[in-house]
Amino acid sequence: MSSESNYPDPAAGPAAAPVEEPFAGLSPDAILNAIDSVLDACGPPEGVRTSGQVLALNSYENRVFQVGLESVTARTPVAPVVVKFYRPGRWSDAQILEEHAFLEELVQAEVPAVPALRYGGRTLHGAGGFRFSIFERRGGRTPELSDPAVRERIGRFLGRLHALGARSAFAARSRLDVATFGSEPSAYLLENDWLPPELAPVYRGLVEHALEHVRVAFERAGPVRYQRVHGDCHPGNVLWNEAGNEPGPHFVDFDDSSMAPAVQDLWMLLSGDRAEMSSQLRDVLRGYALFARFAPSQLLLIEPLRTLRLIHYASWIARRWHDPAFPAAFPWFLEPRYWEARILELREQLAAMQEPPLEP
Repeated sequence: MSSESNYPDPAAGPAAAPVEEPFAGLSPDAILNAIDSVLDACGPPEGVRTSGQVLALNSYENRVFQVGLESVTARTPVAPVVVKFYRPGRWSDAQILEEHAFLEELVQAEVPAVPALRYGGRTLHGAGGFRFSIFERRGGRTPELSDPAVRERIGRFLGRLHALGARSAFAARSRLDVATFGSEPSAYLLENDWLPPELAPVYRGLVEHALEHVRVAFERAGPVRYQRVHGDCHPGNVLWNEAGNEPGPHFVDFDDSSMAPAVQDLWMLLSGDRAEMSSQLRDVLRGYALFARFAPSQLLLIEPLRTLRLIHYASWIARRWHDPAFPAAFPWFLEPRYWEARILELREQLAAMQEPPLEP
């Protein structure tokens, strides 16, 4: 933290979150014991247990590990699994199980996704106060989004995902809208004094102005159809796999799967200037249209959705500040320059939302 910072100490004061380490008890032994408790009770009849190998994978919201397995009888290696320990208090059981059910629907429809494995008929397990799920390990690389053919192929799979996602709605999972991703997150930041006092009034005014533009855009695009989507479909959550008869993408990390406009899963695949994004969008929609109808009016929502994501992201970091992983990963969050950059982003988004929508 800068010596000039006027922030409250996140560990003390009326605006601070309580100091706690949500994953403090998740030691390597606790991880292995949790998985073995499931494998011993519900694993394959030939007997499989953890081998003692635990590799932490990149994840801030949850804790995710690649865990080695071995045959109990032959002591030979078995394909490792990926285990996700869910952040305490983040999701209800119903929300997690809705995500798992959606993944199973996708796999049954041959849409590439990685479902939670079932042990004893269940996909969600508990041990030591933690909830966790076990997944098959799938490899892959970041897709070459500079290749029009790759973009079109990703569009095809997104079209299939959305065609299935539109068949029914989530009952427990969240809805991405102006309130949940704009008004509520920005209010949290301002009411809990996360911004420097000299910048808070500027941020407040810009957020109010930006959210009014977002509301107008949704009205112009309306009625906006909400459906089940991936929710966080940036290139890092799309892995390209060359294995099998036909190479292609598969989607990972459905933590943010929600009810949202379909374009939420498209705009994060775009980058560059307007001409480049229009060309990229054209390729994605060429594949998408083979399986699902895309409402052109949703193009009005690309910059508004980007604005909501930027606001929500800052609030997400603030709400997690009591987790030691967050100050370590985002040390600049408490610096005035971070909030100056957020203010600049909002000004840029205000300008972007006043431009005509992209034309694929």
